[in-house]
Amino acid sequence: MLFHSTRGKDNNKTFEEILMQGLAKDGGLFMPDYWPEVDLDNLKNLDNFIDVAKKIVPLFTDSSFTNIEVEHLLDRTWHNFDKKDFIDIFEINESVSILELFHGPTAAFKDFGLQLAAAFFNKTLQKQKKTAIVFGATSGDTGSAAIDACKEFDLIKTFILIPEGNMSEIQRKQMTTVHKDNVFPILASGTFDDCQDIVKRGFNERTFLKDDQYLLAVNSINWVRIIGQICYYFYVSLKINNLSSPLNFSVPTGNFGNVFACYAASKMGMPLSKIIVAVNSNDILDRFFRNNDYSKEKVNETISPSMDISVASNFERLLYDFYFEGDTKACSQLYSNFPNSKIEIDSNIWKKSSQLFISYSSDDKATYECMKYYFNNFNYVMDPHTAVAADAVYKLNDKLDGKTIILSTADPAKFPLALKNAGLPPSLPNKLSRILDKKEVAHRLSSKDDSIFEFIKNNN
Repeated sequence: MLFHSTRGKDNNKTFEEILMQGLAKDGGLFMPDYWPEVDLDNLKNLDNFIDVAKKIVPLFTDSSFTNIEVEHLLDRTWHNFDKKDFIDIFEINESVSILELFHGPTAAFKDFGLQLAAAFFNKTLQKQKKTAIVFGATSGDTGSAAIDACKEFDLIKTFILIPEGNMSEIQRKQMTTVHKDNVFPILASGTFDDCQDIVKRGFNERTFLKDDQYLLAVNSINWVRIIGQICYYFYVSLKINNLSSPLNFSVPTGNFGNVFACYAASKMGMPLSKIIVAVNSNDILDRFFRNNDYSKEKVNETISPSMDISVASNFERLLYDFYFEGDTKACSQLYSNFPNSKIEIDSNIWKKSSQLFISYSSDDKATYECMKYYFNNFNYVMDPHTAVAADAVYKLNDKLDGKTIILSTADPAKFPLALKNAGLPPSLPNKLSRILDKKEVAHRLSSKDDSIFEFIKNNN
């Protein structure tokens, strides 16, 4: 299995190369040269997540690692989950269930993809006798999951930019209370978009790197994160109905990685009915699926901050694979003028959307109402991101056939203010409550000059 860019100028890459490179040199995103097929019969007798992962992950890694190497790595990759199965399923009724993906150490679904990426990072660095820097910005959960996943690997130093504004105290302290010599949380002035601009500049200029040192991408553009998420879609389908019939999945999304992982699983053989693309008032994806309008607008701060985006990075992968059926020229042409010009595709091609996708946008008022509804009727407390996905299912119920799975992507305890405003009781598990009294260690720097790059260079 080799990989290529969605824009056609960075091809024939091994798994190890795309793992360490992250973004393609032509600005596109890496895709596998073909969709490997999963033998569903080989999954139906399995009863745990790791065994399912062992049937999926090696399908993408054989250009760099043997199956035995990968299986040994997977035996020790996912750690510190509260649940033996890593997930939990809450049954609402015969037609709706909630898939809880937040039982990892940072209480968010991103532990699945980032722990897998970190394990492969470390294995590659050991093999090549090199070191690496992780450099990223976070709107909440990515930063803490990246720090936790990489903190035990001495060959990796992690620098995470934490923007001002819309983030809970718990989310911030998950990053600023990790006292490790290879972890550097940076309280950066400016918005998340300002921090993202710094990260993009850092990846372009690389002035702070040593010779032969890797700069690693940990956001969802890295294909390895997608692989980790593909695994749980197969696993929950196995748990729900033994892969016997198609399911609907309602996915709260910002950068579209979780939605694309669901789509990828279906391309590999997982039975799928519909994907509900659930977004908050930052509705670029809903505008596309409803009106063929993918245009960048100003970001609104909401109570579901991990979804506060102006552009969904992974959406390019769907345009390339689903709509353009692998036409790199068409994909490259679309993105040559974006975001200055909106993306609008041929209407006959866009009509394919209804085969697989439905979308819905929920504002904060609707999100609060949904949180109250599920608590009052099912005694279930959900975080605001999950509520966006649950609201979409409620509003689109007449368009859905069969069983629907709502993805719950974060522990509600990470959003105490949203719970309070919704009139829900606080819920704080020990793994989160313990960090509140810990001393914060972070570095306050400006995103408007070179101080962040100088800081990384001085601590590298």
